Amino acid sequence: MAKAFASQADLEEKKITFTRLSENAYAYTAEGDPNSGVIIGDDGVLIVDTTATPAMAQDLIAKIRSVTDKPIKYVVLSHYHAVRVLGASAYFEEGAQQVIASRGTYEMIVERGEQDMKSEIERFPRLFAGVETVPGLTWPTLVFEKEITLWLGKLEVKIAHLGSGHTKGDTVVWLPSQKVLFSGDLVEYDAACYCGDAQLEQWPTTLEALRALNADKLVPGRGPALLSPADVHKGIDYTKDFVTTLLQAGREAFEMKLDLKGAMAHTRKSMDPKFGQVFIYEHCLPFDVSRAFDEASGIAHPRIWTAQRDKEMWTALQD
Repeated sequence: MAKAFASQADLEEKKITFTRLSENAYAYTAEGDPNSGVIIGDDGVLIVDTTATPAMAQDLIAKIRSVTDKPIKYVVLSHYHAVRVLGASAYFEEGAQQVIASRGTYEMIVERGEQDMKSEIERFPRLFAGVETVPGLTWPTLVFEKEITLWLGKLEVKIAHLGSGHTKGDTVVWLPSQKVLFSGDLVEYDAACYCGDAQLEQWPTTLEALRALNADKLVPGRGPALLSPADVHKGIDYTKDFVTTLLQAGREAFEMKLDLKGAMAHTRKSMDPKFGQVFIYEHCLPFDVSRAFDEASGIAHPRIWTAQRDKEMWTALQD
């Protein structure tokens, strides 16, 4: 029996948790599904990552409305992947004025937005419930280069691109007064890192820049909120181990002149013992190995994933 493509067979609903992190910050997490963040200031609300569809965003909005009636003024995209951004239109009805993204994220939407949307929806249908409510691509209204600061009344919110890693446009949201950090998929915990569009060699350096903020609490892209400095370091170390192990295996496979199927078998020897049990590992690994092998072979800029390329890659790796 053929193995179901990517995560098409993953139909198990996840338990949503809405955790208060500080006086102003909340984590919206879902047992390894994509996380979102909420910051409630004096005069409005900021969302970090929108969920995948406007229909799915209604649950996050309901959670917010259980704690505040302030308008949702800002939406921040931690990076561009459809599962993170296509729910943005739901927040316009709640008062959203700006969709904020880094220059790199904007460039990714221009370059590969349509293809990414189609491929992601086919890979993991459960994460796109109510996909018919998506009006199209999410476009930023405010694009920054390195860092901007917002004030939600008296609350300072820093939005920064510390470097590339998960994508070339990765963005973090930081509350310096409360030492709470939203990392997007730059950090994962108890979940595989999706690396299909990654800059693997640069990722560890960016993680160290993120570590230097000395966050007390951190909301990763997937996995539970990290609620102590020790856990924050564990999350960063876990992610760093994942991406460095992956790239090293890709380099070895390239030097051995293996094909993609051979590279997958070689990578499993070092990755499976450490990470084989974590959420979405089997979903991510084919895309991760493909990108690591590409980067090892000198392809610095990730190739665009289309629905057709997805299926061709998947077929090539099956026994």
